[in-house]
Amino acid sequence: MTQDRATQDRAAHEQLDAEVVGEDFADQVFAGERWTGRRFVGCQFTDADLRGLVTERCEFTECDFSRADLGESVHRGSALRTCVFVRATLTGASLTACTLLGSQFTDCRLRPLTLTDTDLSLVSLGSADLRETDLAGLRFREANLTSADLRGASLRGANLSGARLTGARLEGADLRDAQLEPAALATARVDGARVDVMTAVGFARAYGLVVDLGDTD
Repeated sequence: MTQDRATQDRAAHEQLDAEVVGEDFADQVFAGERWTGRRFVGCQFTDADLRGLVTERCEFTECDFSRADLGESVHRGSALRTCVFVRATLTGASLTACTLLGSQFTDCRLRPLTLTDTDLSLVSLGSADLRETDLAGLRFREANLTSADLRGASLRGANLSGARLTGARLEGADLRDAQLEPAALATARVDGARVDVMTAVGFARAYGLVVDLGDTD
C-alpha cells in the first residue's frame, strides 16, 4: 500500500469517530469492522470494501453504495434510508430490525439474503432476484417490485399494501395472509402461488366474478 493510500485510509477511519456528512469513502476498506451508533449523511461508499462489516444502531441517509461489497455484513437496528445500491453485492448479508425506507437497489447481487423484522417500505427492487428468499412478515408498503423475481419466495403475512407488482414473478410464492390489493396480482405471474381464501375471493371479485361460498343446490 502506498503512503498516500495509507494516509487516506487512516484519515477515513478517524472521520468515523463522529457524525459524518458528505464525506467520500470511495474505494476505502472497512471489511470486518464493527460500527455502533454512527451516523452518515450524504456519504459516498462507492466501490468500498464493507465485507463482513457489523453495524448496530447506525444511520445512513442518502448514501451511495454503488458497487460496494457488503457481502456477509450484519446489521442490527440500523437504518439505511434513501440510499442507492447500484451493482452492489449483499450476498450472505443479514439485516435484523432495520429499515431500508426509500432505498433503491439496481442490478445488485442479493442472494442469499436474510431479512428479519425489516421495513422495506418505498424501496425500489425492480427486477431484483429474490428467488426462494424468506420475506415473511416484512413491510413492503408502496415498494417497487416491478419485474422482481420472487419465485418460491415466502411472503406470508407480508405487508404489500400499494406495492407495484407489474411483471413480478410470483410462481410458487407463498402469499397467504399477505396484505395486498388482490387486483395487483393480475399484472404479475402467479402460477402455483399460494394464497388464502380472502385473497382468492377478492381477486375473483375484482374481475367481476360472483363468488358464492355458501352451499349449492
